[in-house]
Amino acid sequence: MKKVWSQPYLETCCRSSLHRLCLTGASGRPSGLRDDPCLERMQKMGFVQRSPQGRFLATDAGYARYRQEVLGMKRYRGGR
Repeated sequence: MKKVWSQPYLETCCRSSLHRLCLTGASGRPSGLRDDPCLERMQKMGFVQRSPQGRFLATDAGYARYRQEVLGMKRYRGGR
């Protein structure tokens, strides 16, 4: 049987938002920007979390998905 894709689909806009988020590293992205809907969607998927200050931060799962979908590689040294 063919291997079934078991991960949630990320729209192009969400992949772009994840890229921008991972580039910010530990400082995260502030809320109130145009990509808030994507970041909130990915928060529900477990790829993003909010800091106590309200900034968006990538989770370990978010960095893993970033490496897989955006970078297309196994290791990324930028964030985690």
